[in-house]
Amino acid sequence: MIVTENGIATADDQQRIDYTTGALEGLAAVLRDGLDVRGYLHWTLMDNFEWVHGYEKTFGLIAVDRSTFARTPKLSAY
Repeated sequence: MIVTENGIATADDQQRIDYTTGALEGLAAVLRDGLDVRGYLHWTLMDNFEWVHGYEKTFGLIAVDRSTFARTPKLSAY
């Protein structure tokens, strides 16, 4: 199994931390049960453009300033 595009669209980074922690705890549980997990991909590394919502929804572990393009890791990145 490979878990792909797992994440949450929220401006609340604590909610992202809680969601991701729960997902990784679930992944650890299935590993203990013997499932063959080959990978986990968080969606997404950086805040990005979503076709339906533009830049309104944020998924990224790294915030992107749209005026300077500066990238700043969020607490959820750690």
